[in-house]
Amino acid sequence: MARLPIRRGEAREAGREVAAWDPWRELEEMHERIGRLLEEGLGELTAAGGWAPAVDVEETDDAWLVEAELPGVKRDDITVEVRDNELAIYGDIHERERKGILRRRARRTGRFDYRLALPGEIDAEAVAAGLEEGVLTVRIPKAAGSRGRRIEIGGG
Repeated sequence: MARLPIRRGEAREAGREVAAWDPWRELEEMHERIGRLLEEGLGELTAAGGWAPAVDVEETDDAWLVEAELPGVKRDDITVEVRDNELAIYGDIHERERKGILRRRARRTGRFDYRLALPGEIDAEAVAAGLEEGVLTVRIPKAAGSRGRRIEIGGG
């Protein structure tokens, strides 16, 4: 049964106290229900098509820096590719074998896939990647012709 908001002074019902309406609690409950519905409804889609990790993309004068959160992923389970001006990061997070009963699952497992189209030319031969403390860092240098350069302004 849905609760209706109550006005101040109406916190009594048939001689007993009634808990005041808390809109924040209701928003939290609604958020949890929507999350469960999305997990149930999109479960097959995410299992088949994979999920994308949280990624930060930073541009400097000479390179693009991409940091992807991949906690618990082994180096051998990640593939980083650069083709034309697109970066692709994909792989698998394997579910570990458990001895007990899993009561709650919040960490993602399975196939992940992230793709980024970069504007301008890149130096594909100089791309470097490293994995440290669950964060994959990919440095993609810009091609010499696409790097910005400062133009000095002359007099007259």
